[in-house]
Amino acid sequence: MTAIVFIAHDGTRYEIDAANGSSAMENAVRNDVPGIDADCGGACACATCHVYVEEAFLPLLPQMEAMEEDMLDFAIDVRANSRLSCQIRVRPDLDGITLCVPERQP
Repeated sequence: MTAIVFIAHDGTRYEIDAANGSSAMENAVRNDVPGIDADCGGACACATCHVYVEEAFLPLLPQMEAMEEDMLDFAIDVRANSRLSCQIRVRPDLDGITLCVPERQP
């Protein structure tokens, strides 16, 4: 298990022990993290699981693929550290990753 932290827009922290190989989005939905709507169920076909990744963890994530980049065009308030949580696979070296949920999703 790997610890991941979601911070809701209101500042509430959701500390989750996540199974390696699962997606951050799956864990957010399973643990009722507000603001992660996941309308497409993790198919990278929407932007309703948009998060801001803590800067220190960005170099550990794989490079964003074109499909994710295209979907982020639909997200609100996209930043340099924006990612779709459905595309973040949990693994041991991401232990402690912090993902902030934007104020609203599309």
